[in-house]
Amino acid sequence: MQKTNIDVKAILNKQVANHGVLYTKFHQHHWYVQGASFYTLHEKFEELFNSIAANSDEIAERLIAIGGAPYSTLAEYLEHASIEEKPYTKKTSANDMVASVVHDYRIIRDEISEGIELTGEAGDDSTQDMLIAYKTEIEKNIWMLQAFLDQSPLEGE
Repeated sequence: MQKTNIDVKAILNKQVANHGVLYTKFHQHHWYVQGASFYTLHEKFEELFNSIAANSDEIAERLIAIGGAPYSTLAEYLEHASIEEKPYTKKTSANDMVASVVHDYRIIRDEISEGIELTGEAGDDSTQDMLIAYKTEIEKNIWMLQAFLDQSPLEGE
C-alpha cells in the first residue's frame, strides 16, 4: 500500500510532541539529579535536552517544508505524545532517571523506525534520510546510557 504525505506528516508531528515532553523531562532530571553521579549526569542531561531541542526543530521544520503544521503548545505535546510526563513528586535515583530516558528513547527509536519505513513507501527520501541519521544518534545514546547503568545496549528490550 502506498503511504501518503499525510502519513509522513503524522509521524513527524508525533515526534514533535514526543520531543516537547522529553525536553521537559530532561530539564527535570537535570535539576533534580543527586548523588555520586551528579556532575556527570547534570551535564549529560543538559547536553541531551539541547540535542532534543535541535532535533525537534529539525523535525518541525521538515514538517513545515512538506506542508504540515507542527504542534507547538504544551497541551498538544501531552495530548499527542507516546511518552508520558512524570511529575517529580518524590526523590528519584540517578539510575532510575537514566533508565527512564532509555525507556523514552526506545519508544522514539521504534516510532522513528516505523517512520523510516513509511517515508520509504511514500517516496520521501529527504525525510527518510533525516530519520535514519536521527535513529543512529538515538541508538548511540541508548548504548551510552545503558553502559552508565552497567547494562548491554539491548538489555531490557
